Amino acid sequence: MSKIIILSGAGISAESGISTFRDNGGLWDEYDVNVVCNYDSLKKNEKLTLEFYDKRRADLKHKKPNHAHNILAKLKQKYPDDIALITQNVDDLFEKTTLTRDDVLHLHGFLTEVSCRNPRCSTIYDIGYNKIYNFNDGRCLECNSRLRPNIVFFGERAPEYEKLYKAFAECEMFVVIGTSGAVIQTDSFLNAKIKRSILNNLEPSDSINDKRYSKVLFKPASEAIDEIAMDIEDFLTQGI
Repeated sequence: MSKIIILSGAGISAESGISTFRDNGGLWDEYDVNVVCNYDSLKKNEKLTLEFYDKRRADLKHKKPNHAHNILAKLKQKYPDDIALITQNVDDLFEKTTLTRDDVLHLHGFLTEVSCRNPRCSTIYDIGYNKIYNFNDGRCLECNSRLRPNIVFFGERAPEYEKLYKAFAECEMFVVIGTSGAVIQTDSFLNAKIKRSILNNLEPSDSINDKRYSKVLFKPASEAIDEIAMDIEDFLTQGI
């Protein structure tokens, strides 16, 4: 198990031009998240929901990883067994560095993937930045059932969380980058086993008690990452 867990959220990708549903402008103003992001959206508003995720997928095509993504990728490759790289984001910016899909745990799914809606099949396909109906007319190649975005809608079970909780069994250092704590209460992971913790957000959040962290950096991730990387290296090599 990994000694260090790095958990990233929307803040790390915002610097690459990927907006969140809390932002104003773009897709998030065009669509009501209660209509296209809920557990029942495919049932009640299938056409609009698939259109929304088609646009989100297409928006990723020309987005590039920033300095924070690249530094974390280098750390993960240098210490593959000691670092668990976990993200709440569904974008592929880490995979646009030197990392593979298997190097990163995406808790809420992966936007370039679609999955079969048939629970007995559940085959996953990576369709890149294309529209879902441009892949086999939106049908599964195995069973011909309809496909859906391979992401976790609001109110759906998130199976990858089991891997998140399991990862903390041996964790000694916890690094939080670019998340408000509204979805995942990061404070709850700060137990006696955690010897060192780092919080990096753009600003304080009502959902995070920043006084509980060993170090707090309120600045963009791309500006904080070099210091964070140095602390990670020191912890792995010197235990401090």
